[in-house]
Amino acid sequence: MINNTHKELNFAKALGVYTKHWKWFVLSCVVAFTIAFFRLRYTTPEYNAYAKLMILDDQSATPAELVLEDLKNFSKSDNTNVEDEIEVITSRKLMELVVKKLELNIQYKQEGRFHFSQFFPNKKAPIKINFIESDSVIENSKLNLNLIVDSNSKFRYSFHKDSLMKSSDFGKAIKSPLGELVITPNTTDLLGFKGVMQVVSVTPLNKVAEYYKRKVLVTQAAEFSKIVNISLNDVSPTKAKMVIDTLINVYDQVSIMEKNRKATNTAKFIDERIDLIAKDLSDTDREIEQFKRGNKLTNIVSEADLFIKSSAQVERDIDGKRIEQNKLAYIKDILGNQGDSFSRIPENIGFSNNATNLTAKKFNELLDDRDRLLKSSNEKNPIIVNLDQKIANLRNNLEQSVNTSLKSVDLEIKSLQNTSSKLNSKIYAVPGQVRKSRDIEREQKTKESLYLYLLEKREESAITLTSTSPKLKIIDKAFASNIPVSPKKVIVYLASIILGFSVPFGIIYVSDLLDNKIHNKEDLEKEITNITVLGEVPHSSGRKSDKIVKKNDRSVLSESFRIIRTNVDYIKKGRNVKNYNNVIFVTSTINGEGKSFFSLNMALTFANTNKRVLLIGADIRNPQTDALLSTKKKNVVTEIGLTEYLVEDSILLGEAVNSYDVNGNTIDVLASGKVPPNPAELLMGNRMKELFDSVSEQYDYVIVDTAPAMLVTDTLLISEYAGHTIYVVRAGYTEKRILNFAKEIHDQNKLNGMMLVVNDVKDSNFGYGAKYGYYGKPQKRGWFKKSKS
Repeated sequence: MINNTHKELNFAKALGVYTKHWKWFVLSCVVAFTIAFFRLRYTTPEYNAYAKLMILDDQSATPAELVLEDLKNFSKSDNTNVEDEIEVITSRKLMELVVKKLELNIQYKQEGRFHFSQFFPNKKAPIKINFIESDSVIENSKLNLNLIVDSNSKFRYSFHKDSLMKSSDFGKAIKSPLGELVITPNTTDLLGFKGVMQVVSVTPLNKVAEYYKRKVLVTQAAEFSKIVNISLNDVSPTKAKMVIDTLINVYDQVSIMEKNRKATNTAKFIDERIDLIAKDLSDTDREIEQFKRGNKLTNIVSEADLFIKSSAQVERDIDGKRIEQNKLAYIKDILGNQGDSFSRIPENIGFSNNATNLTAKKFNELLDDRDRLLKSSNEKNPIIVNLDQKIANLRNNLEQSVNTSLKSVDLEIKSLQNTSSKLNSKIYAVPGQVRKSRDIEREQKTKESLYLYLLEKREESAITLTSTSPKLKIIDKAFASNIPVSPKKVIVYLASIILGFSVPFGIIYVSDLLDNKIHNKEDLEKEITNITVLGEVPHSSGRKSDKIVKKNDRSVLSESFRIIRTNVDYIKKGRNVKNYNNVIFVTSTINGEGKSFFSLNMALTFANTNKRVLLIGADIRNPQTDALLSTKKKNVVTEIGLTEYLVEDSILLGEAVNSYDVNGNTIDVLASGKVPPNPAELLMGNRMKELFDSVSEQYDYVIVDTAPAMLVTDTLLISEYAGHTIYVVRAGYTEKRILNFAKEIHDQNKLNGMMLVVNDVKDSNFGYGAKYGYYGKPQKRGWFKKSKS
């Protein structure tokens, strides 16, 4: 329970450090709130537009690839593909196409009260600028045109903000840094825009594209997801929406073009082969016609049918293998061309080895990926370098596969040729004309079948070309909200309030952290625990007369000295002091801590009880008591002080003491006198003992204002004459580290009966009574309470 109470007190104290400066917190919050208000008023708001689309898979995948697609959740291939497509969407090339389509590099603005408002699309602007220079020049140039409409036919313009404006007519060519240009009205009535500044800004297209490349945010909806979110913040919601829609459209068109290029290359290869085979087939048909007409052949000898059929089958097999051999040789020639490492391999031309077909298809797909990535990057990109390595490895594998297939086909052809030779030897009995006819017919059928096969493949390629599936599917079209997303008023105002609290909090916290001064009684008690603290003296401002207590005064200053007087009397009763019990020394550690101020007011407070009080100015090095009493009325006039008394043995004590009437209280004062050259030796004389022996018997209280104890030795030299010592510490002035001196002299008993007082305590740091006022004092009433009464 005690521990909890202690924590609550510590928390209350820590909170009190800040609550006493509540006015600064209020002022800081008001300033921060005002700044936030004007920032919101003069900041152009931004609006958000967003869209959602799905990246579709390539529909031309082989059965083997379709099997792998089922494992997409267990591999990174699909996720990597989506990430690559995101890079393509945010590529500079696509963004330049968007900027060019929407003419974002040319902006039309109109001056408003707080900021410029932009016209978008550009056709909404009241004027239109027509460049005579080519688009390639405009797209790489920069220009600012300031224009003011004077009437439906005239306007003034300048190309620099502070330059003199020239007058011109609409439709008339004017000279500019970009050559001649013509400005025409874009509306039938320009008078509504008369006198309003119109600004046309032309920015290089690549810079605008780079700006929107950074502004457009494209993210994957979730890991392994094919859903992509596209968003953009802009001062115009219409512009943000149109940029996103155009970007999606451009991306879709470019993707379809890439797919069509692949199908076009395959169709081109098939067309070339069809033309060659069609020519061979026509030659064969002509040869058959001429042979039959010349030899008058209409039928085949039945006796040779069996051998001829077998031989024909073998010949077809040989022809098929030779065709296969030609295909492989063609592929080998392509692969052997080291000067073109990235040329594509024709697909679907009928390799008997399915592995070669799959390898060729994979090789072409890697080349397509490489070409697509090069559009948004360069050949030094780690992804492309890695892709080049894969292509080289796959090319080597394909070359080895082709070589192996060639060897296999060669062996098969030799085997078939051997079989054909055996069959032909049996057919030699058949007339040569019939045999030759059969040979020609076999050749014709072989070329005809290949011709029909290529025609079928050409049709398939044409269908693929005309029915190319899109790369994406739009789930949500671009939507722009009319509610601004930046700046957010609630967040800005909340941040301003937080900042308003943080600034004074930080200043107070740092000040408190670096503070090494004593501020009140509580701070002093923490530093010195074995010396009694009599009380606190509040800070006094205003005239010098307000800093001296008055008779029967009920001010905070007077009450604080009464509390100290009461505590001094209480401690005196508890101590058995035989000599000089009524002599009270007042000292401090260093100069400026308020010894003289405290000594005078302490003497007046004792005098207020009708006691005989003597105030001695014993700080003869730097007298301050005389200055405090310079304006007070003397009842006894003498210019002799303590210095003169100690130097001249003939001077009596009565001759050196002046009686003062200070604010209704009468006290005797032994002033310091002139500053002597040897103050320490003077204070060590026998005359000093005679002085204290005499005044301790004549007066009820003797208050002695002494020199700072740490700076000079004067106070310690005469400390034996003190029954009690009040050690003054000044709030906000005395450093905690120099209080070690007070601890040392107390531990060494160099000052008799040490007691502590905190002087000049601010109201916010003052003791408990100051919070509630003093008992019996009329309560101050605020303006609100007065108005109610």
